[in-house]
Amino acid sequence: MEVIPQHLDSIRNQLINLTRKRKPKILVVDDEPDNLDLLYRAFRRDFSVLRAESGIKALEILALEGEMAVIISDQRMPEMKGTEFLSKTLLQFPNTIRIILTGFTDIEDLVEAINSGQIYKFITKPWEPNELKVIIKQAVQTYEVLNQRTEDIERSQTELNLLNTVVHVSQKSESIEEALVEISFIYAKTFSTDICILQLVENNSLSSIQGCSSKVGKVDNLLAKDPLAMEAITSGNVQSVINLSQDARLCDFLHYQTLGIETHLVIPISHRQKLLALMSLQWQETSTLRPEELSTINISAQLLALTLNSFRIA
Repeated sequence: MEVIPQHLDSIRNQLINLTRKRKPKILVVDDEPDNLDLLYRAFRRDFSVLRAESGIKALEILALEGEMAVIISDQRMPEMKGTEFLSKTLLQFPNTIRIILTGFTDIEDLVEAINSGQIYKFITKPWEPNELKVIIKQAVQTYEVLNQRTEDIERSQTELNLLNTVVHVSQKSESIEEALVEISFIYAKTFSTDICILQLVENNSLSSIQGCSSKVGKVDNLLAKDPLAMEAITSGNVQSVINLSQDARLCDFLHYQTLGIETHLVIPISHRQKLLALMSLQWQETSTLRPEELSTINISAQLLALTLNSFRIA
């Protein structure tokens, strides 16, 4: 089992706490306004509820808001039946749990939808509020389990891709400078950063040798002035800020004001307790990093340490 260092684990807990503050999103779809209001009132305390009066409007909401944990749709609606609408969401949002409300006996439509994986459950009208609440809570739990499995698979694939790509870069690069530039680009793309800097450390001081990938402007010699980088060198631990504009240490740092950075991680890259480099990952949005990605970052740091150490030996 992979062990995440204590300093990374504390950052992960911060991100998990931020995630927990967000209520799961559910979308209710019905052409009758009274039914929409009733469903909204039933679930608004526990969930972030969005409403649509038709399948067409619901598709527009999904295009703007993205994936929902649960979609509850009436079956008989003008223009588009509930099963037809839900079938249009299946490819883009495979983990979303879909529930049909029906007061009719459209057995053929419902059986086909269930067999094709389009709906999780159908509920006949009039529905009983407490029973429906139990079903929706179970549906949200099912969605969360599916999402966790998907994230585990994606994380494993990301780690494997990183391993293959970094090894390939280290083998073909003629110099460490060339390798750092390519590797910083790889990590920027992998973690969707606005800035990624990979800078060597010699005798606990930043070297002039670095690689940088930036979408937001020139960042030459940035880490030499960065309080987080200095703390990472001194402590040997990951340093993080996930809401930089509210952090007293850094809110006046000119670079962050200029480029609008809100989330910043500085990861020491060490081999056998010797600090080889720092990796700086920066985003313009607050906490764009998912908690699950921290374990990938941990493995990435170990992988980079082996790669950079091989260059140093060579």
